[in-house]
Amino acid sequence: MIKARVIVTLKSGVLDPQGKAIEAALRGLDFSGVGSVRQGKVFDIEIEGSDRAKAEADLKEMCDRLLANTVIENYSIAIT
Repeated sequence: MIKARVIVTLKSGVLDPQGKAIEAALRGLDFSGVGSVRQGKVFDIEIEGSDRAKAEADLKEMCDRLLANTVIENYSIAIT
């Protein structure tokens, strides 16, 4: 079994209204040291088998086809 974590974040320069709302809420809770907040998504995925190269290729395809909107989002894959 191969375990992987995929992290999807908005590309730099893409408006992040949810991040801005979280930023404002944190300031409202008196966390004055908070600068900028950007939100993202995390996917923990288990893949059957032991071929790490195939798993990484499959994960990239999953991201490109479903998990990330590659026009506005970046993703990173960590296989453990």
